[in-house]
Amino acid sequence: MTQAPLNALVVGNWKMNGSLATNATLLEGLRAEAASFANITVSVCPPFPYLAHSASLLAGSAISCTAQNLCHEAAGAYTGEVAASMLAELGCRYVLAGHSERRAMFGDSSERVAAKTRMAFNAGLIPIVCVGETLAQREAGQTEATLSAQLLPSLASLSPAELDKLVLAYEPVWAIGTGHVASAEQISSVLHYLRALVASSTGQADIAQRMPVLYGGSVNPASAQWLAKMPEVSGVLVGGASLNARDFSEICRSFAQGR
Repeated sequence: MTQAPLNALVVGNWKMNGSLATNATLLEGLRAEAASFANITVSVCPPFPYLAHSASLLAGSAISCTAQNLCHEAAGAYTGEVAASMLAELGCRYVLAGHSERRAMFGDSSERVAAKTRMAFNAGLIPIVCVGETLAQREAGQTEATLSAQLLPSLASLSPAELDKLVLAYEPVWAIGTGHVASAEQISSVLHYLRALVASSTGQADIAQRMPVLYGGSVNPASAQWLAKMPEVSGVLVGGASLNARDFSEICRSFAQGR
């Protein structure tokens, strides 16, 4: 069985939520609990307007900021977009690329996600490439074909050194925000497939075996307890539960203790 890195990664995606006041309270609560999950990597994804503020509140802590999205171009006449270099300048460590909501609601094709992945690496950021199937695709037996179509374009242009930094996130669309977490068997099967796909498409079997693959989809403190015990799960991408300092801290502690 593929072994996940000991230093698990827990990322909290705030989506389009928050305010200066509520963010400050949330981050203060996380900082107060940070010592209890010091042996894992923790990051939060504030909306763009709050990145600088959040980064300043987290300064000196072990918690980093992750951007929710980035532009597929380095600079230029792209009104409303944010360049990877800008995110790096603000101190972001990671950036999401291809979240299902971006793919479904904003037309991010797999080729566009690949371009964003390239921009992230060019700016020194670590992309977290998100993939996942809908319920209709799963029921039609198209899970692997869907994941392959989503991921392969992003892998095509990566050097071995870049591939070794890449993070994947498996978020079954049918589990996001529904309260339904995929079963351990379903998660294990998909994560095994994703690492095998990386190995076969790049020829880098060793890198594929150690590649961090997160699970996302209605992650909460209860599900985190058993997810943290799955050796193939490298961490989690948390949605709604990341807006509550107590819940998010409990999730982080599960992975800190589970490792």
